Amino acid sequence: MAEKVFLSGNEAVAIALRQINPDVFPAFPITPSTEVPQYFSNYVSNGLVDTEFITVESEHSSMSAAMGASAAGARALTATSSAGLAFMWEVLGVAASARMPLALAAVCRALTGPLNINCDHSDTMGARDSGWIQLYAEDNQEAYDNMLQAFLIAENEDVMLPVMTCQDGFITSHAVNNMEILDDKVVKKFVGEREPKDYLLNPDENFAVGPYAVSDYYMESRKAQAHAMECAKDVIEKVGKDFEKISGRKYGLIETYEMDDADYAIVIIGSAAGTVKQTIDMMRADGEKVGLVKIRAFRPFPAEKIAEALKGTKAVAVMDRSEAFSTNGGPVGAETMQAMFLHGCDAKAINIMYGIGGRDVKVEDIKGVYETLKDIDASGNVGETYRYMGLRDKEDK
Repeated sequence: MAEKVFLSGNEAVAIALRQINPDVFPAFPITPSTEVPQYFSNYVSNGLVDTEFITVESEHSSMSAAMGASAAGARALTATSSAGLAFMWEVLGVAASARMPLALAAVCRALTGPLNINCDHSDTMGARDSGWIQLYAEDNQEAYDNMLQAFLIAENEDVMLPVMTCQDGFITSHAVNNMEILDDKVVKKFVGEREPKDYLLNPDENFAVGPYAVSDYYMESRKAQAHAMECAKDVIEKVGKDFEKISGRKYGLIETYEMDDADYAIVIIGSAAGTVKQTIDMMRADGEKVGLVKIRAFRPFPAEKIAEALKGTKAVAVMDRSEAFSTNGGPVGAETMQAMFLHGCDAKAINIMYGIGGRDVKVEDIKGVYETLKDIDASGNVGETYRYMGLRDKEDK
């Protein structure tokens, strides 16, 4: 039977991994993801898993070791944050291009500099074009559930791409919440074992990993990756439906909240979606038609579904917890606005930078965003499309 528990997001992910019992887990610590391998190492020491747990000398090495294990046919993963993810950059692309179905538990933290250990999405968004599938969690429950689904998505023969499960540093990784974990036997039956077809230790096959590709072949390999990412959309939704059967919890590429008649909508990723939902409940009680589109899968980007969800709205605020330094906004804003344009959604839209470096996001802040959207609708004037929310006033500087 499922069990009601009180866990941090990091411990929830570690428990999911204990239930999966992966073959290989190389790890190097970095705040705030350190607890994931720390908890898991206790399971190894206590004989609760038979995973090969490898302590390596760097994050680059942890991803390299995970890649080697995956290429050999093992189910492998690692965990990291911030500069650790940046240090893995070289091999992230190798893992994706070599079509290795491994997983990465990414706990989102601001990239240096200046030095900051708190939450924003600059680390994982920096890796958004590395070829990895990216799933973002709103809360501890979703962090646990995403990890349970990750390998089934990655190992699907139509996908064969690595999956990054992302949760917000400290906000979910260290804060404890009421949540539910499934029975070990139910998880084991759901996840099963990896059954590799092409792998280095297959004695009946000549197989190369990461060969040199001349210009006659490189472009086709990129197209094959792009096709696999497109296939991942259907696979993510199918795995989500299968997961609903054992958990009662529903997952897709996006989640909509009070969007059926919404005039004003926010598009967001991660833990701040919970704050938006609370704000919506308060404003709906006062008769305000406000709603939310939460993006769960940023890669593959569900452009059509987002645009469809936003059709019928009058004004939209796309929220970014990462600065792209494009002078035009953030990555979520850029891709959402492109989706709206390409798929016939004509709502007025602005892009707001928020919560960068761990800056607090309150209900009052989100209510202010909806009030801004109402003003835009009333005046017909969008004004600045690229804005910051929550900057300190001049007198506070």
